Amino acid sequence: MSVKAKKHLGQHFLTDENIARKIVEGLSFEKYGNILEVGPGMGVLTKYLIEKEQHLYLAEIDHESIEYLKENYSKITEKSFVGDFLKYDFPNSAKEQTAIIGNFPYNISSQILFKIIDHYELIPEMVGMFQKEVAERTAAVPRTKDYGILSVLVQAYYDVKYLFTVHENVFNPPPKVKSGVIKLTRNPKEGLAGNEIIFKQIVKAGFNQRRKKLSNALKILTIPDALKTHEFLDKRAEELSVSDFILFTKLWKDNI
Repeated sequence: MSVKAKKHLGQHFLTDENIARKIVEGLSFEKYGNILEVGPGMGVLTKYLIEKEQHLYLAEIDHESIEYLKENYSKITEKSFVGDFLKYDFPNSAKEQTAIIGNFPYNISSQILFKIIDHYELIPEMVGMFQKEVAERTAAVPRTKDYGILSVLVQAYYDVKYLFTVHENVFNPPPKVKSGVIKLTRNPKEGLAGNEIIFKQIVKAGFNQRRKKLSNALKILTIPDALKTHEFLDKRAEELSVSDFILFTKLWKDNI
């Protein structure tokens, strides 16, 4: 039995065992008891993950993949599966710290990242393969074209490391673009706690008009009077570091 890749699920099955091992080796396997693999497909990562001491859970919605995994890996049972990752109830289902790993479907890759940062308290690290463009945007630094909303929101909660690039010819079927593997290691920046809503509003408003100075881009939020002469307002969003955005958010909250 094999599994046919389904276009509507964004499936491209990795066929290179060396790359699979490198992805799994990207996890530290320290200080957490659970691993949640997203989109295991035919188990190219799963076979290495089941050897670890952690409890392994699988987020898979393809019934054909579920049956294949149960049939080919004795340690995988019906209880191993948690359904759709984007609908997974972390606060009530994840009883302890859980690392995330996967060859993520390109069509939901940004949603996966936002789901992770929404539950960063329970997710100490992630190693995942994304479309190369998304991986580069997530790891981007200020004053570069890739630096934007995704970069800042993820890096507010995690240190991001771009691990390596994966070429199209190691997948079945081959995707039309290259892939990139990144690692997130939880490191919530000081000063963000309690200010997450304002932080996201400032970041999104700033980058939605990224060619304008923040004094203009943030007008839709009503800038507090005490901040109208702040030096950050003379800069564009791409010129501010993640720490700058967090500091400005704290000042904003303190003056409304």
